[in-house]
Amino acid sequence: MTQGTAEALRLSNITKRFGDLTANDAVSFSVDEGEVVALLGENGAGKTTLMNILFGQYTPDSGTVEVFGETLPAGNSRAALDAGVGMVHQHFTLADNMTVQENITLGVRPLLSLGLERAAARKRIVELSERFHLAVSPDARVGSLSVGERQRVEILKALYRDVRILILDEPTAVLTPQEADDLFSTLKQAIANGLSVIFISHKLHEVMAIADRVVVLRHGKVVGGVRTADTDTHALAAMMMGSQAEPPEIAPGKAGEALVELRGVSTPDIGNAPGLKAIDLTLYAGQICGLAGVSGNGQAALADLVGGMQSAARGEMILYGNVLHGWSARQAVHNGIARIPEDRHKTGTIADFDLTENAILERYNGAPFSRRGWLDWGRARRFAEEIIEKFDVRCPGPETRIRLLSGGNMQKLILGRVLEAQPRIILANQPVRGLDIGAVNYVHRQLLDARDRGAAVLLISEDLDEIMALADVIHVIADGRLSPAFGRGEMTPAELGIWMSGQGFGAGSYHAA
Repeated sequence: MTQGTAEALRLSNITKRFGDLTANDAVSFSVDEGEVVALLGENGAGKTTLMNILFGQYTPDSGTVEVFGETLPAGNSRAALDAGVGMVHQHFTLADNMTVQENITLGVRPLLSLGLERAAARKRIVELSERFHLAVSPDARVGSLSVGERQRVEILKALYRDVRILILDEPTAVLTPQEADDLFSTLKQAIANGLSVIFISHKLHEVMAIADRVVVLRHGKVVGGVRTADTDTHALAAMMMGSQAEPPEIAPGKAGEALVELRGVSTPDIGNAPGLKAIDLTLYAGQICGLAGVSGNGQAALADLVGGMQSAARGEMILYGNVLHGWSARQAVHNGIARIPEDRHKTGTIADFDLTENAILERYNGAPFSRRGWLDWGRARRFAEEIIEKFDVRCPGPETRIRLLSGGNMQKLILGRVLEAQPRIILANQPVRGLDIGAVNYVHRQLLDARDRGAAVLLISEDLDEIMALADVIHVIADGRLSPAFGRGEMTPAELGIWMSGQGFGAGSYHAA
């Protein structure tokens, strides 16, 4: 503890087991008032479990949590909230059928309170939204929001409660770099006024930018700690993994035949989410096509269109040289289009199915997992075991309910399910969201290998670094409009940012070289 600084939080010998799996093994560390401590570790290291114990959502098998010197009752979220602990969850805890304002004020005041109180709450939400650069309408239904917009609501919900200790579990996973910088800038003001923060992120440059100190977990145990002033991203990665993280070597792809063509395609707006506006796009075999943009600008509509979840209102979609008349998710799967969906909970997995069942979700009706209507569960289980081993899915076994896995391990199972099928077309929507640096490097290698085998890859990401590193060509999407194709290295991040803001779409703003 720094001399003259009060201790805000202390976790002592926290242990938590799920059956034979020990998620946390005698974990101890503290956070001072006005300090930012980053909690690092690979997927499945026990970070989120530990934070759920702190927030009162899990009861530890042993150990204690003290907030400003007072021991919190175990497994009591209300006690944690009353003590000034707030948490921005990695997995959203929002009611889709309620408005943004209702979600933020839920549990703070009655929903049927006087209009004057509702007006005051709305005013405060707007002020927080503007101050923290987290744009979202208080009147919007959460069910109509994009993933990025929902993340903003989660952050606003915590800030609205005037927390003294804030847990941020992957808070920038769906924010653009500019939005993350704005958030950090404002958080630093609150930290200077005494806010304590536990920051969980796999983006090590963010850790270096905002954290004072780092605590590293590996397999549920604390394996080290260091002040950020005394380390760098390479050393942190090695501490997390026990070895150096080596990114893949990236050579340009060699474009082959056109596998997917969109010609003048438009789709309707859905709620606040814009549809596509007369876009042209071609996906070539042997090429990664990157789609950059701020969350909620038409990425979902494009992903749904290619994945068979939506049909075009106008224009043509051509697959393998044939114009499509009618289109469905079943047809997309049968035609070799594999999806890594943006929302692993809502559209990527079924929570109460085990890993084996989730591994064959899109391939159960046919070879190699069924014959004449009968499922071959032995083959399915072996397939799940292969994914678990190859993609390092941290879990007790293939019979584990997938809802018990961390977000990163869920993502690994989905990635394995997709990539092991060796599809011709890969729709990769935020493929490394929530993954640690070792898993990110592995997934990037797999996407590059798929490209080099002749697959066409559509990479949708809000991480410009990822897009610029992997993509052979880049499009930017803003309000449903699609930019021209930019070659690798043709545009700087700042120039792409102009297109992401919509400014590049003005008449005469772009001239091909």
